[in-house]
Amino acid sequence: MSPTQLEHFRNLVSLSAIDGKIEEVERVALAKIAYEQGLPLERLNLMLNRASEYIYLIPQNTDEKEKQLEEMIKLALVDDDFSPAELELIEMVSDRLGFTRKELGVILETHCGYKK
Repeated sequence: MSPTQLEHFRNLVSLSAIDGKIEEVERVALAKIAYEQGLPLERLNLMLNRASEYIYLIPQNTDEKEKQLEEMIKLALVDDDFSPAELELIEMVSDRLGFTRKELGVILETHCGYKK
């Protein structure tokens, strides 16, 4: 896992924990992404245990929010497919960033070439 991928993954962990807890579906999606990216299980568990310590500031402008979401989608699409858990995690993060499901659909299709 490159330093950039690690940083993006840390953001995913931070976003997942932003409401104070990481739901099981989020854990499953994060574990799948970590496995596909070659992140050792011990490192994943450490990151999940320290998720509340990671600081992630939600971007204030729409362009930056969209960029963050696109990066997350591209990371999840590294294997050219969304698992149901990955898509659910992306939908949750999209909600937290203030996007509607319709806007998310446009982002997925327009910027990432994925049609739901």
